Amino acid sequence: MPTFNARAETVAEKPFFRDAFRRSRCLLPASGYYEWLETGDGKQPYYFSRRDGQPLTFAGVYDTWHERAANRPIQSCAIVITEPNNFAAEVHDRMPVILESLDFDRWMNGTPEEAAMLMKPAPEDVLVKRAVSKRVNSSRTPKDDPTLIDEVRLAA
Repeated sequence: MPTFNARAETVAEKPFFRDAFRRSRCLLPASGYYEWLETGDGKQPYYFSRRDGQPLTFAGVYDTWHERAANRPIQSCAIVITEPNNFAAEVHDRMPVILESLDFDRWMNGTPEEAAMLMKPAPEDVLVKRAVSKRVNSSRTPKDDPTLIDEVRLAA
């Protein structure tokens, strides 16, 4: 069962993530991420990125487990998500845990208690967002299309 997100509130306790949180934390770099806002015209995607133009770094956990049906090891990872800050909450009720470079070592090598202290919403001034094309929602859209993060003007 693919699981892409691990809730900050339960990642240290839930059996699915508990061991990975203790021993296999990772950093996941990204240029940005999408969230969708339910509107009268369907789901409107928004692209979130850093205000300063630098890459984002998400807190993550990873693990290798054995898939019995295919008798093979599976490597997987999940982004740790938390409550949103006020800015992200305008679009969605969760957001990724975004780490600053000074926190990388503590996330990777600190105790679970130290890592848990980092699982909080990003400060209000870290992100920018822009409405993007609904083509993001289509499986037919090429995944490497650079225009998928271009801002679109929404009807008033």
